[in-house]
Amino acid sequence: MTIIMLLLFNVSYAQDQAYADSLETEYETKNLRYAEKLELLKELAINFIETDKKLKYSNELIKTAKERDCTKYIFTGMLQAGNSHLAIGNFSKALSKFYNAAEIADSEKDQGIINVTIGDVYSLTNNHDRAAAYYNEAITIFRNINNSNLLAYALFNAGDGYLKSQQLDKALNFIDEAEQIFRELGNQTNVAYCIGTKGLIYAEQGKTEQAENNFKLAIETLEQEEDYAPICEFLNTMSDIYFKKGQDDLALEYALLSLDLAKAYNFKNESIEASLRLSQIYEKKGNIPESYRAYKEYIAYKDSVLNVETAQNIAGMRADYEVSQKQAEVDLLNEQRKNQQLLVLSIAVATFLIGLLAFGLYRRNRFIKRTSKIIEKERNRSERLLLNILPEETARELKKNGRVKAKKFASVTVLFADFKRFTLVAEKLPPERLIKTIDYYFSHFDKIMDKYGIEKIKTIGDSYMAASGLPFPSHDHAVRILLAAFEMTQFVKDTKDNSLFDDADFEVRIGLNSGPVVAGVVGTKKFAYDIWGDTVNIAARMEAHSDIGRINISENTYELVKDVFECEYRGEIEVKNNRILKMYYVNGVKENIEKKAV
Repeated sequence: MTIIMLLLFNVSYAQDQAYADSLETEYETKNLRYAEKLELLKELAINFIETDKKLKYSNELIKTAKERDCTKYIFTGMLQAGNSHLAIGNFSKALSKFYNAAEIADSEKDQGIINVTIGDVYSLTNNHDRAAAYYNEAITIFRNINNSNLLAYALFNAGDGYLKSQQLDKALNFIDEAEQIFRELGNQTNVAYCIGTKGLIYAEQGKTEQAENNFKLAIETLEQEEDYAPICEFLNTMSDIYFKKGQDDLALEYALLSLDLAKAYNFKNESIEASLRLSQIYEKKGNIPESYRAYKEYIAYKDSVLNVETAQNIAGMRADYEVSQKQAEVDLLNEQRKNQQLLVLSIAVATFLIGLLAFGLYRRNRFIKRTSKIIEKERNRSERLLLNILPEETARELKKNGRVKAKKFASVTVLFADFKRFTLVAEKLPPERLIKTIDYYFSHFDKIMDKYGIEKIKTIGDSYMAASGLPFPSHDHAVRILLAAFEMTQFVKDTKDNSLFDDADFEVRIGLNSGPVVAGVVGTKKFAYDIWGDTVNIAARMEAHSDIGRINISENTYELVKDVFECEYRGEIEVKNNRILKMYYVNGVKENIEKKAV
């Protein structure tokens, strides 16, 4: 294995094991909101170096993100899960995860990253032509988006691939360009990777003195960073250089160092290379027993990478052997105690009494556990019901204090939506069918609100009310709720045009206004989270003066979204209580914004 693993752990992200450990403690001890949980799982998946935990948190991230269709988090989970499989040699699983990530990559940057990781898999499995195609596509993408950091990583891994396929001049050109970029970025660790990889190229070209100098420079930096995987590779190559020179003692010393490091950090591919090199050196020195032992280690490591089932069988045989050894010790001990019958009898009686006591405690413990599970189940059920009624932060405050203080929010955006011809249709439908139809629309509206982090306030008949920017203030509340409004109108239109649901033949109109509100909980038995203020009243007026299939916004909201959305000024319109308000129709996202998003 070569140091293509550089990109595996570092592309666009930086690992920090100590940081990952602190995040794990936070994840296991804190009661997290959904958005906080997603972000924490993402950081855990990225920062864990230990592959088992990296894979664990990557899979948890994928599962959690899929619950609400959070594509960017699913992408990160797939990417890091693939990296975990790649690190331990599960190439088919790694490739499957990377292809899954490629299907949902929604930016050129993400597509470039996936091209590199797929190229890594093909490079490690010696499919160099296909690897080169993916690397070169990634390099083109990173040049186009002017991302020098990712460009350097792609160049490095492409150079590593050309080294494996013995295209040494190409390899040197790519590594040289990568090294120059890393130097400009001040990334000394990656400069060391480039220097070491150039040492590998020089070694292949027969330039042994240049290769040795490069390896020594690279190892000096990487030892300070405690980055041992590439050091194993460099040590093994230095062993090969000295072996070819006939300096067998030095070759043996470097090979042993490489194997010790590889074993200490469970680097399987490096262990394979070092074991094979040791076998060759011992054979040349005439030490056949050590050569045979090293070759057996080589076969064992190779099989552990290529055949997991074989490794498991070996582990099983070892376990059986250890059990048989323990049984032999027990038999010997029993033989020595044949003349101590009285003591054995006393121990048996005491054991019986302890067993009775333990059985009683066991039954009592089972009863307590069953009771606790029932209590826990009911407590969780009540909490879920409370969270369906109130925002999570508000629910926690209510449980802690028994009441909720009203809070003023300086800037939120309020949305009202209702259906055309609802009263007419409602009179013709049986109550059960009417409720089923309204639930069809409102349930989908709820999903859209969850997607954009918007708080549903309430429904009254066919009217749907939501607010963005509370209970957690945000700078983009108006943009997010407008995007949600467009999804609502499109959903209603698709339902009608395509007859997706029986009786669902409504058309919707939507109105929005931005400004300050007061939010709190009303009632002492049937709690309800609500908002008040002139901002709410104006939002209702915007909806009342909107047209079917259109989104009507106030001047306040227009000022917040005019740089993102195409808006059509409607003029000053008189509303209830003789107020004159400026209104705007929102026609869609501006063309230049859409291009940036693409």
